[in-house]
Amino acid sequence: MASLEWTPALVLDLPAMDAVHEEFVALLGLVEAADDARLCALWDELIVHTQHHFDQEDRWMQTTGFATGNCHSQQHKVVLAVMREGAAKGAQGDLDTIRHMAAELGPWFSHHAQNMDAALALHMRRVGLDPVSGEVLLSEALPAEPITGCGGACSTSEDKEEAIA
Repeated sequence: MASLEWTPALVLDLPAMDAVHEEFVALLGLVEAADDARLCALWDELIVHTQHHFDQEDRWMQTTGFATGNCHSQQHKVVLAVMREGAAKGAQGDLDTIRHMAAELGPWFSHHAQNMDAALALHMRRVGLDPVSGEVLLSEALPAEPITGCGGACSTSEDKEEAIA
């Protein structure tokens, strides 16, 4: 059974983000269902997708006033580093590590999407960011100072106010 299924709870009403998230969920499901012969290749495909996915969100954060060192971006870096560690172990024949990581990635992603990504999506809507072109339509709504918290559940109340201001 997959550790993560696409459900309405993961929909953030930002089609560009939702499409990438749905693809992540589908790829993770393929990894979890993979036989040993295909596991490493599918894990590598998930890493490539996740790098693109996180780079896109990081660009959106930069464009809309998130500091480059915010914890949302930091979480992206850590998760990708761990996934790459799994790929290295898989290449050495340790497939159990990839399977364990994949099982843990589902619950992590669900929490991340419903907290940090949901806050980012709200912030993007409030500043009128067109996620396809990268254009900010309501530049007057951009924060005066970069948002240094997560823009999500672990932000201070001041950070949350800035994220939705």
